[in-house]
Amino acid sequence: MQNRFDVVVIGSGPAGEGAAMKAAKEGRRVAVVDSRPQVGGNCVHLGTIPSKALRQSVGNIMRYQRDPLFQRVGAEIRNVPLTQVLASAQRVIEKQVAVHARFYERNNVSVFSGTARFESPHTLSVQAGEGVREKLDFEHALIATGSRPYHPADIDFSHPRVFDSDKILTLDYPVSKLIIYGAGVIGSEYASIFVGLGCKVDLINTQAQLLSYLDDEIADALSHYLRELGVLIRHREEYEKVETFDDCVVLHLKSGKKIRADAILWCNGRTGNTDTLALDAAGLAANSRGQLAVDEHYRTAVPHIYAAGDVIGPPALASAAYDQGRCAAAHIVGARDVPRVEEVPTGIYTIPEISSLGKTEQQLTAEKVPFEVGHAFFRHLARAQISGETVGMLKILFHRDTRAILGIHCFGDRASEIVHIGQAVMQSGQTLDYFANTTFNYPTMAEAYRVAALNGLNRLF
Repeated sequence: MQNRFDVVVIGSGPAGEGAAMKAAKEGRRVAVVDSRPQVGGNCVHLGTIPSKALRQSVGNIMRYQRDPLFQRVGAEIRNVPLTQVLASAQRVIEKQVAVHARFYERNNVSVFSGTARFESPHTLSVQAGEGVREKLDFEHALIATGSRPYHPADIDFSHPRVFDSDKILTLDYPVSKLIIYGAGVIGSEYASIFVGLGCKVDLINTQAQLLSYLDDEIADALSHYLRELGVLIRHREEYEKVETFDDCVVLHLKSGKKIRADAILWCNGRTGNTDTLALDAAGLAANSRGQLAVDEHYRTAVPHIYAAGDVIGPPALASAAYDQGRCAAAHIVGARDVPRVEEVPTGIYTIPEISSLGKTEQQLTAEKVPFEVGHAFFRHLARAQISGETVGMLKILFHRDTRAILGIHCFGDRASEIVHIGQAVMQSGQTLDYFANTTFNYPTMAEAYRVAALNGLNRLF
């Protein structure tokens, strides 16, 4: 069977959905192909949704542990198996699948389940089960197949004590000590989750500090807090080999150290999901990590084929992927002057969260920009004291002369929500004076902006 479409989108994650919805609303005939029988992509089924649902459950456990009223109950909750903790995540996944499936139905987008392969630059085949194959002809295509954890060839990921960030969600036995190799976003998030579950965690970082692209003060705050919780962070380390046994794993580091644990979680890099697409049939080639190069319009080397989301590399955020897909689709339907997705807030779902937008102190110092800093420490805020979430801070960087807001950095509970207040004010062109002169509800976490603004203004002379 053969079908003709204006736009074929490969992948139904955030980038694919953003592109499909935009193209459909512009009157194009759109098809979406996904390897799973249900829409949502890795974001819904393996990544963002299940891991953040797990994080929420663990965060609740940690909150109970801190509250004297619930300490006895909290101790019982802490021993709940991971599979039971993840039961709530499955319910969220089912709800998200239903929501996203309705989007495609309402916009008359045809959804095909199966493995997509290019037959030519304008033809795609979809191989479903039982040998069923359909061919789709298209005017334009968008590749939004996402990514998967990178697997070094010398590590046996089929072993029951070796996990990646996808497989870890299937953990079904008790773990008292866990090695996490790779201290990027995913590694740091899982370090805070597992230490919250009562595990001893060794976090192996190949770099000199955690999340070096963050503002130094925020990265240092995360390191300090993880260590206080009991995470052992080992910087500037690289693996030599991983030994697996029936009852443990042993990680050998190039420095000569040997670390024994119940399991290892590998979080060192991602690979684009392009190996099954037969890219050469479309005139395309991926790099060594399976990623596709694109221009400012998200076009690949073949002008009528676009790519967006994790498959094109950083920032590899669901939020950015959705907007990249929309931007690509806008160019496909002929829009002009559609800006590339650039100003994306960082959202890191450690416990507690980190979120930031704009320049860091080290960047502004290197650029010799005359800036000043305003702090609001959550331990001083009434709302944080009431909720018991007193760890963290809001940090505003602003120009000394113009008071223009140059960067917003937040570490603490609800940081990924709090940052958007600063984002709106920053992108509207308002200055620090907005925060100083605006009345905020009391008690709220939003009040941190007024506190930080006044703190920063007091530093001026």
